Amino acid sequence: MEQNFVLATYLIETPYSLEHAAKVIANEQSTGTFTSVPGETSMLKEMFGAKVVSIKELDPVKEPSLPGVKRPSNHDGIFRRGEIVISFPVNNFGPSIPNLLAAVAGNLFELQELSGLRLIDIELPEEFSTVYCGPKFGIEGTRELTGVSGRPIIGTIVKPSIGLPLESLKELVMNMAIAGMDFIKDDELNANPPYAPLEKKVEAVMNAVNRAADKTGKKVMYAFNITGDIGQLERNHELVVKAGGNCVMVSVNSIGISGLAYLNTFSEVPIHAHRNQWGMLTRHPMLGMEFAVYQKLCRLAGADHLHVNGLNGKFYESNESVVRSMKACTKPIFGGYRCMPVVSSGQWAGTAVDTYKAVETVDVMHLAGGGILAHPDGPAAGFESMRLGWEAAVQGNSLDDYANKHEVLRQAITKFSK
Repeated sequence: MEQNFVLATYLIETPYSLEHAAKVIANEQSTGTFTSVPGETSMLKEMFGAKVVSIKELDPVKEPSLPGVKRPSNHDGIFRRGEIVISFPVNNFGPSIPNLLAAVAGNLFELQELSGLRLIDIELPEEFSTVYCGPKFGIEGTRELTGVSGRPIIGTIVKPSIGLPLESLKELVMNMAIAGMDFIKDDELNANPPYAPLEKKVEAVMNAVNRAADKTGKKVMYAFNITGDIGQLERNHELVVKAGGNCVMVSVNSIGISGLAYLNTFSEVPIHAHRNQWGMLTRHPMLGMEFAVYQKLCRLAGADHLHVNGLNGKFYESNESVVRSMKACTKPIFGGYRCMPVVSSGQWAGTAVDTYKAVETVDVMHLAGGGILAHPDGPAAGFESMRLGWEAAVQGNSLDDYANKHEVLRQAITKFSK
């Protein structure tokens, strides 16, 4: 029987040789442990052992990036860095994301031989596509539901994130929907709080959405945050769908990749995947994993939309990293599985120009909370300024020149430019 493999690429740092560190990882994450044990035959290791495929040496450093490293007795004071590729037999775990992660991102982060370790890419064999069907809606399905083509889907977030009484929320959603918004989402902080239970929130919001649609002829897509324990996901999803809702949102790192995949088995509307808590998995450059890995797993599990941060935003991430993330979401896996990158965090009309210049596509969801709601002339003007910002970007016009023809854009520049 032909054996398939997962290829995992790591950035490592070690006081040992790169060859030694790579072998320790391959051994620890497959057939071996710290010492030989009965039953560990050469045939078993050949069939099930992870193997070092390649090692690329990088510039060394003189200080360890992480604590708890064990130095060899003859350590020369140098911490070597390199990119290594390790192959893991799929027979070790099967086409299962939870068990895959135990192999490629398990105890190896705790190995004393490593002073730095980061999972930077992963290649999966086709058999994963037989278990994980990926996004049901993705870019095309989301465009069809929102009725938006030829430009980004532009939206906003309910603010303040926490504390709005249901009547105030209803009024806010009504105003935003009448303003022409394509998309509105709950904040990740607000799912099913005691002061505004999800069931009552769905009722209030959908009342506003439907009333606005009667006035405008356009039904805004509203992403209800249904994050909760696994046993609550189906009930929460049904609350939304039965009320006529057209999108659900989950915090992926709260429910786990398995929770996302479970939701996808019965979801009837797009799944808006929020990556909050992502920073603790990635912020240190020599620890955790790259978004290149994370987004593949989220897409396999069914994310139709996936947050990628935003250019010139309020978080630490570099613009270069954000651009890589945006492009990664739309690069096919197994010939498909494309999902809508969600650009957010400190966004306003002016960020459209840099975003389009960097990715040269309008297949994005561009969300602005304050950048729309805090516009001097209100949310309708904020939405229009975002639309005009993208119009200027696609046409190759400078923002200032375009603002000379459009006062709402000029006001956005005055209010939000730094």
